[in-house]
Amino acid sequence: QVQLVESGGGLVQAGGSLRLSCAASGRTFSSYFMGWFRQAPGKEREFVAHISSSGGISYYADSVKGRFTISRDNAKNTVYLQMNSLKPEDTAVYYCAAKVPTGEYKYWGQGTQVTVSS
Repeated sequence: QVQLVESGGGLVQAGGSLRLSCAASGRTFSSYFMGWFRQAPGKEREFVAHISSSGGISYYADSVKGRFTISRDNAKNTVYLQMNSLKPEDTAVYYCAAKVPTGEYKYWGQGTQVTVSS
């Protein structure tokens, strides 16, 4: 079992930056792949980025590649999403999630709102 709490969202102008954090409970945090997802108004939830348990590999959606960076600090049980060069189309509720060994993202945070103004 793991509990996830996101923070760091807010209102930012286009071209600006935000850093999201996801604090996790559980001694097994370091064994999970972690992911970030987002859901914009009127749209389905979409994948943003994920990172391996050790932080050695990561993968990004094409829409954010080169602008966003996912990282983790297992000693702090925290995963981060650094978002640069933000665009209005990045506006969404951002969620972090933990991937269990069966391959599904089973545990989800409550989400944090990111709004990018033009």
